[in-house]
Amino acid sequence: MLRAERGVSRRELSEALGVHYQTVGYLERGEYSPSLHLALRIARYFEVPVEVVFSTEPFPRIGQ
Repeated sequence: MLRAERGVSRRELSEALGVHYQTVGYLERGEYSPSLHLALRIARYFEVPVEVVFSTEPFPRIGQ
């Protein structure tokens, strides 16, 4: 949601983080759990606490 709200493409985010653009898609769909290092880099990129981006509880799916 942060990425979409801020108008950042998957490719732009992946390049900023140094990961493959498909990794961003896997993260967004909940198909991949990032390393702590990657989670912290994502939070820093969006300038939010890591808890805003990741949680131990599943986030509700958009559109449900």
